[in-house]
Amino acid sequence: MGRADARRARQRGSRRAQGEKKGIRRFFTIKKVLGTFFGLCLLGMAGFAALYMLIEIPPGNASAKTQSNVYKYSDGSILARTGTAGSYDRENVALDNIPEKVQKTFVAAENMSFYEDNGIDFKGTARGLLNTLSGKGKQGGSTITQQYVKNYYLTSEQTVSRKLKELVISLKVDDKYSKETILLGYINTSYYGRGAAGIQAAAQAYYRTDAKKLTVEQGAYLAALLQAPSSYDVLTATPTNKKLVMDRWNYVLDNMVKMGELDQAKRAGMKFPMPLPVQSDPGLKGQTGYLVEAAKQQLMVREKIDEKELAAGGWTITLNIDKKRQQALEKAVQRQLESKLDRKGNKQDANVQAGATSVDPKTGAVVALYGGAEYLTHQVSNATRTDYQPASTFKPFVFAAALENGSETQDGEPITANTVYDGTSKRKTVGGEVPFAPENEDDRSYGDVTVQEGMAKSINSVFAQMIVDVGPKLTKETALRAGMQDRGDFGANPAMSLGTMRANTMDMAGAYASLAAHGRTITPSIVKKAEQKDREDIVPPGMKDADGLQRETADTVTSVLQNVMKDGSGRKADSDEYQAAGKTGTSENNRSAWFTGYTPKLATAVGLFGQDPKTGAQVTLTGTAHAGRANGGGFPAQIWRDYTLGALSAKDKAAEFDLEVKEGADYQTPTPTPTPTPTPTEPEETEPPEPTKPPQHTPEPPKQTTPPTQTLPPANGGQNGGQDGGQGGTDPGTDPGTDPGTDPGTDPGGDANGGNDTGGDANGGNDAGGDGGGQWPPKP
Repeated sequence: MGRADARRARQRGSRRAQGEKKGIRRFFTIKKVLGTFFGLCLLGMAGFAALYMLIEIPPGNASAKTQSNVYKYSDGSILARTGTAGSYDRENVALDNIPEKVQKTFVAAENMSFYEDNGIDFKGTARGLLNTLSGKGKQGGSTITQQYVKNYYLTSEQTVSRKLKELVISLKVDDKYSKETILLGYINTSYYGRGAAGIQAAAQAYYRTDAKKLTVEQGAYLAALLQAPSSYDVLTATPTNKKLVMDRWNYVLDNMVKMGELDQAKRAGMKFPMPLPVQSDPGLKGQTGYLVEAAKQQLMVREKIDEKELAAGGWTITLNIDKKRQQALEKAVQRQLESKLDRKGNKQDANVQAGATSVDPKTGAVVALYGGAEYLTHQVSNATRTDYQPASTFKPFVFAAALENGSETQDGEPITANTVYDGTSKRKTVGGEVPFAPENEDDRSYGDVTVQEGMAKSINSVFAQMIVDVGPKLTKETALRAGMQDRGDFGANPAMSLGTMRANTMDMAGAYASLAAHGRTITPSIVKKAEQKDREDIVPPGMKDADGLQRETADTVTSVLQNVMKDGSGRKADSDEYQAAGKTGTSENNRSAWFTGYTPKLATAVGLFGQDPKTGAQVTLTGTAHAGRANGGGFPAQIWRDYTLGALSAKDKAAEFDLEVKEGADYQTPTPTPTPTPTPTEPEETEPPEPTKPPQHTPEPPKQTTPPTQTLPPANGGQNGGQDGGQGGTDPGTDPGTDPGTDPGTDPGGDANGGNDTGGDANGGNDAGGDGGGQWPPKP
């Protein structure tokens, strides 16, 4: 083929390609595309017109009127009824009973074009429809008219059909009623939190006044609340939500200036109107209010039940709370803490807040919860609050991460319970990306110690190096798989080894329940079942097998934590009546003290929190009940033991851990070194062998002033007993205790008894301390 033939062939191919393109374009011309688009628009308009003709304004729905919610214990008996008078109030008021400027705060907050629009916002509604179809949930953009229609005529159901009805009815309502009538309906039907529906109930709930006496500042806060009623209550909001509601309050007032409803100079001088504390329904006294609020929060946050829908009533909510165990927990706190406090006469005791959550490791059910001494006077639940750090109760998850990931030390040795670390206080970690050298409790150095010893004595320097060896990111991933929650400050850094993230007792009880459940992830659930006639029943799951820890990892951690209770800081929680594993924790400046532990049948976290009752600021617990440092091995451990003994049946107490530990990774009990037995001077004074565990109660001091001269075996208390004075005495325990134990101790005291200090279980070190083992009076 010549060049001319080739050129002609290329031209023919080009003409054919152009012809094909023209053939395709014939089907997608601009005219046809526009015609199709306008055709669809006309079809949509015709459909909407048909809907407009068919849909009428319905009567107000039942959910816009007060109904009761019924809360039950797990056995079906009634715990509480809410939604009755005094708990969920609604009192409609006329527009002339609401100051005009207060009316305008709602317009400024929700819909500045309210007086000009025709009742709907097509752009916002289109965005809402798109989010519904794509599964992204609800989003703002509705006009005041649309929100009023949803509140009064429809439901909060997120479906396309409901949104289309909302559009049609909003247009008809806007056409039929005046803007003033619509605004009044919106203000009277909206839910403001604190069980208040309508502005009159809200004015009483937040400011103990009538709607007609509200100031512009107060009205702006109530208008701001409508975006997220419970979350924006500044007296109970998280730090993040407090900032959000303050921003929202300022946004409302700034919009009023833009609308010409407020003078800029007057606006500049306005101060936030702090609401008054909650006046609770007397039916929610004691622990009842905490249980009800915990159930409501779970349904709203985890099950995505709209707060307004829940507040409207008609629900029967059965809790997992076991009545017997709930009573056992309340009695344990009363016996081991409240009975020893002088809240009225001692300023330090007035600062103490206690919280606890108990979880069934088999099901994830929250079987008992303690939120505070009295709900009517302290609405913040100490069981679910997240503004305190869990401290050293997080350390087991650093060890779990090492086991889960097969981590090694800087020397290439596998990390096990018997791995040796340097326990020197303020020791700089090796190999990390950022410098980190934490101080041990009381700045005490321990030298070379095993991981087991580090756990028992809660030595910061050990776990600081371990988290560097494992990697903070892997440690965080392991903790989250175990059931801990990331509440926004769970930073992946070495300081995490000290438990610096925010957590509550439910978080910690759930994470430790995962260890008890051989690694299966536990999500604590206080709700057993929630029923409402207009929707499907809600039955929350409490456990999932996926994404948890390896069984050998969880069981190995359990084996190590068992020894913490036998020979470490958790001894006051131990008992011969059950097998248990656990860990103490005390946060910086002694602002919180924890004991979290578990038996094969029950996992429980107990926390003490220092809080100024007037300002709400975190304060130290030191000096509680005139007992020095209130560490995790003291009051929290004692509450835990008392509750566990009362909550477990005889069969449950007999249950034993079934552990499959990683080979070579578990704690090996050292072979005890035999000690010489003294020859008694008088045979009739011979006593039974000394028990292996320290006594549970402080013995009475001896009557004699000078002990008999005799040869004694070395006592455990001499080495460690002098470190901390502990809760039993007044001497802080500065004596390092170098006497090997031949000195029987001249001062009466608690379990330390090895040196000359009075005082009980010191739990020194980092919550571990030197609980001495010497006896007084000495055994013959």
